[in-house]
Amino acid sequence: MKAPCVYILSSINRKVLYIGVTSNLKGRVWQHKSHYFPSFTSRYHVTRLVYFEVHDEMEHAIEKEKKLKFWRRSWKDALITEMNPEWNDLYETL
Repeated sequence: MKAPCVYILSSINRKVLYIGVTSNLKGRVWQHKSHYFPSFTSRYHVTRLVYFEVHDEMEHAIEKEKKLKFWRRSWKDALITEMNPEWNDLYETL
């Protein structure tokens, strides 16, 4: 999927979340899953794509990413559950 997206990754036990933005969601999530770069997500095994939203403009996706990073954890959990009640890994659906 090549479009501006904001996305949330989760660890398998749902304790750790990562929020990011990209213009190539499938490629970026693959990088997280394969631990392509040593990073927060590789250190904490945060590899499950549990939420994403597509935007028309990259600046809108970046604005949403910044907002989400300041949200309370309970709000983030509710947002994920609304789109993905079982918190399934959405990577294969891309």
